[in-house]
Amino acid sequence: MQPKYIHSIENVPYLTEKEKAALQIVTEKFMFRVNDYYLNLIDWSNPEDPLRKLVIPNLDELTDYGRWDASDEDTNYVVKGCQHKYKATALLIVSEVCGAYCRYCFRKRLFQPDVQEATSHIAAGLDYISQHEEISNVLLTGGDPLILSTARIKNILEQIRDIPHVHIIRIGSKMPVFNPMRIYEDEALLQTIADFSNANKRIYIMTHINHPHEITEQARRGFESLHQAGAILTNQTPILKGINDDADVLSSLLNKLSYAGVAPYYFFMNRPVIGNHSFALSLEAVYQLVEKAKSNVSGLGKRVKLVMSHTSGKIEILAVENGKAYLKYHQSRDGDEGKFMILPCPPTAAWFDDLPGSEQYWNQKM
Repeated sequence: MQPKYIHSIENVPYLTEKEKAALQIVTEKFMFRVNDYYLNLIDWSNPEDPLRKLVIPNLDELTDYGRWDASDEDTNYVVKGCQHKYKATALLIVSEVCGAYCRYCFRKRLFQPDVQEATSHIAAGLDYISQHEEISNVLLTGGDPLILSTARIKNILEQIRDIPHVHIIRIGSKMPVFNPMRIYEDEALLQTIADFSNANKRIYIMTHINHPHEITEQARRGFESLHQAGAILTNQTPILKGINDDADVLSSLLNKLSYAGVAPYYFFMNRPVIGNHSFALSLEAVYQLVEKAKSNVSGLGKRVKLVMSHTSGKIEILAVENGKAYLKYHQSRDGDEGKFMILPCPPTAAWFDDLPGSEQYWNQKM
C-alpha cells in the first residue's frame, strides 16, 4: 500500500501545536513534504531522533549561512536541464519534485518558485549527449526521478538507450528508503528497469541512505526487487551533524548496506548551502569519524570514499593530520584528476574554500 503524503507541517500528527506554529516560518522559505511511512520510523519521544532531523524543519535553517548553489552547478549547464562537468558523465535534471524534502538537501534551490533548472523536455539534453561520444554515463537526477510516473521513466530510458555510446544510466533517488513500496509494488517499474539493464548496459540506482534506521524490511524488499530486475545499487550520503556523526552509526550503515548488496560509494562533506548550518562539521571531525567507522567493517565497507563536491571537482580527503589536509582530485572539471594537495587545515575548516591556499588550485581557472 502506498503511503499518504503530507504537504503541510500543520498536518504532522506527532508535533505539538506550539511546534507547528514555530516551524511554519521555516516551511514558508523551504519546501516541506513527508509521508506517513517515514514518519512512523521516527522515535517521537526522542527530540534528537536522527530521522526526525532529516525531514522535520528546524529553526536553525533560518541562520545566515552558505549560498543556494555551493558547488556552482549553474556553470555546468550545456543546455537547459543538462549538466556536463566531468568528461564521461552527463546529468539530466528530470524532476524538480522529491518524495522527501531532506532538510540538508544541496539542491533545495530547485524547489524555489523562481528557479527552473529541471525540465520535462529533455530533447535538447539528449541531442547534446548524442553528439558527445565521450559521455558513457548519464545520471538522472533532480529532485527525485522515481517520483515521476513509470510511463515517464520508461520514455526517458528508451530515449537514452537509443544513444549507442551511453552504457550506464544512473538514477539518483531516496525512494528506496523513503517509499520502498513505490518500488516493489510497481511491477511495471521493475519490468522497465529489467528491459533496460543488461550485462552490457546497466542501470545503477544511486540511493540516498543517511542512517541505518532507514534500512527496514520494506527497504530490503525494495533492494531485492531492484536486484532481481538487474539494477546495481550504490549509496551516497553526506556526514551530517546530529544525524550520522557517530562512528558506530556509520559502521552500522556501512555493514547494513553491504549485507543488503548496496555498495557504499561516497561519504560527502555537507555542502555549505543556505539552511544547512545545523548539519555542518569540520573536515577534521568528519575524517576522524569516517576512519573510525571504517576500522569496524570489512573491505566491502571500506570501499567508500570521503569527498567534497566542489566547484572545481570531486576532491577526495585522504587524511587530516597535524593541522594539514591531504587531498587529491578524484574528478576534475579541468583535467586535474589525481592532483595531490597538502594544505593547512584550521580546526574549523569545513569546506575546500576554508583551507588557506586552496585558491591556487582552482580559482584562477574558473
